[in-house]
Amino acid sequence: CALSLAEPPGSEPRSCSGVILTRRPALVLCHAAVFSPFLRDGPAAWGRSGLLQPEALKPGLRLLVLHRQDGGLRQEEARLLGLVPCRPFQQALERAFGPGERWRFGGEAAGDEGQALHWFAWLRVPGLDAPGGRWTARASASHLQKGEGLVACGSPFGALCPDLFLNTLSRGVVSNLAGEENALVLTDARCLPGTEGGGAFLPSPTGPRLVAVIAASFCWKGAEWVGLTLLCSLAAILRSSASLLEEVGAVVPPVPGGLAAVEAGSGQDPLGWVALVECGVTWGSGVLLAPHLLLTCRHVVEAGDRVRVTPAPGPGRAATVLEGRVVFATEESSPFDVAVVELEESVPGFVPACLADTFLPGEEVTVVGFGPLGRACGPSVTAGVLSAVV
Repeated sequence: CALSLAEPPGSEPRSCSGVILTRRPALVLCHAAVFSPFLRDGPAAWGRSGLLQPEALKPGLRLLVLHRQDGGLRQEEARLLGLVPCRPFQQALERAFGPGERWRFGGEAAGDEGQALHWFAWLRVPGLDAPGGRWTARASASHLQKGEGLVACGSPFGALCPDLFLNTLSRGVVSNLAGEENALVLTDARCLPGTEGGGAFLPSPTGPRLVAVIAASFCWKGAEWVGLTLLCSLAAILRSSASLLEEVGAVVPPVPGGLAAVEAGSGQDPLGWVALVECGVTWGSGVLLAPHLLLTCRHVVEAGDRVRVTPAPGPGRAATVLEGRVVFATEESSPFDVAVVELEESVPGFVPACLADTFLPGEEVTVVGFGPLGRACGPSVTAGVLSAVV
């Protein structure tokens, strides 16, 4: 669904996406940043540690929930129950996105809404009540794995053009995970501004299950756009909202057992062949070809011959820093940005990859590497297709 704020005179219109979690009583969950301009205490309110009551907002605000019913669009009056901070998500954000790295999220400019990143809003919508209503099927983010398939559902540009954009779908994979029970999830499912508050669903044989809520549609590191969407685990939000839900008489049913992962590809886990490569102050990624041999890019190791290599940790293998030296690098003028590093010690528990010998445009591929997050959360995963073969 989508939430629009019929604001007091003089304020700009605001809207975002939302998720109908239950219809008995009907509750909608959305991201709280949409309420930023209407806080009595301004952005300073986001610095509080507990629930913000409806009285924290300026008077005269009208909330409308837009949803599809019987092939058409309907609007329902909504009432704010409260704004809730999700502490596990906040802690994961602080760990994954260091303050010195100039991260920005969504459409925020000066960063005021960045303070609201871990805040979520609960709405009561009487017009959506249904006597036999159940909770939306859910899954626990604690069972998610990198590379697992996800479907994001949100309304680009909020309530601006619902006939066209309401409940738009986007497919991707779990790119990275962080925090307590995976409170923070990154996905490469493409989302646009206005989808904040929408849901990320885990495909399953019995139907999609809601696993997370969209917190930011874009990530920026400095001036560099990072094509990943930031999600917050639904389970973490529900735990943080326990007292509020108890007050309104909402009983959260237990989540069924873990679901089998739906991965973008098949075969062996590619995370076992990727490594963090550091040379001087520069770092990048590399691919392990043999116990003593690593392939990387020339520009990653051009600062010197000595290299530090950290293979991605995995089951039965802790993170180990290995020393290496560059034994081959293409010339700077070469169109191929390639270098080979020989390691002084063998990679523990190394299993060689099966190298491809045919390449077909359109076939599915998975890309694994230490992206802008660096070593904070291990390698990230994105999925797509082979666009061209030269």
